[in-house]
Amino acid sequence: MKILVFTEKPFAPAAVKAISDVINASGNELELVERGTRDDLLNAVKEADGLIVRSDVIDAEVMNAAPNLKVIVRAGAGYDNIDLKAATEHGICVMNTPGQNSNAVAELVFGMVVMMCRNQYNGTSGSELKGKSLGIYAFGQVGRNVARIAKGFDMKVTALDVFVPDAVIEAEGVTPLHDVNELFSQNQFVSLHIPATPATKHSIGYDLVMRMPKNGVLINTARKEVIDEPGLIRALEERPDLRYVSDIKPESAEEFEKKFAARVFFTPKKMGAQTAEANFNAGVAAAEQSIAYLKDGWNKFQVNK
Repeated sequence: MKILVFTEKPFAPAAVKAISDVINASGNELELVERGTRDDLLNAVKEADGLIVRSDVIDAEVMNAAPNLKVIVRAGAGYDNIDLKAATEHGICVMNTPGQNSNAVAELVFGMVVMMCRNQYNGTSGSELKGKSLGIYAFGQVGRNVARIAKGFDMKVTALDVFVPDAVIEAEGVTPLHDVNELFSQNQFVSLHIPATPATKHSIGYDLVMRMPKNGVLINTARKEVIDEPGLIRALEERPDLRYVSDIKPESAEEFEKKFAARVFFTPKKMGAQTAEANFNAGVAAAEQSIAYLKDGWNKFQVNK
């Protein structure tokens, strides 16, 4: 069977070699298209049985062009670039690779937090993380890694996740919370790890951010869609002590940067998973999951059930 690896943003060379070795060793055929256009995708997918992507948009048009397609694996945790409804209608299994990028994202959280606490290293006196409070919104693999690192800084850590039992959160040495208002009002630092769903889109805005204690820092390595940008801008205008950092550049990035300067920071592109290790791990996991599904129907990480 043919497995297509299509990436507008390519995997690292070491990851490509490992993916190739895994697929070839399985007896399947690999087709690799890097830095491909939309037309390249529609052409290449015609004979594919499996498809591995990163942030590439896979919608009904792509699936209509792929009569043999059985499985799509997103090399990473987020999968909102894939039309799950269309995949289900086409009988295609969609999987992600949870956990493979989680440490990379968690480390970036603290890279940005330390930078902001030290005033972006501008030579002025900053603050320390020891003894400060951190609230984690969603306690999946990334959230758990954030908690692990936060404890190394000797921070007080709480978490909110309606899908994770209190006992699981407590086992990580973290205090569970059950209300989003409490999460924001009790923590100087709040780190977002929620997916972009109809319930969460534009849910983080003025009312929640204004609840944060003095010198609050909001950290977003989730999705830009979860932020109510006008509401956040209003909160930052009214609270000169608040700061916002994100590895997802907002739609209103120019306005944020013009109005708030050193109180905000955005990476030029989504960089949570941009490490050699995460790139390698996610790519190999995607290849192994594609092979397992095509061989035995293995679908542990299916997201369109």
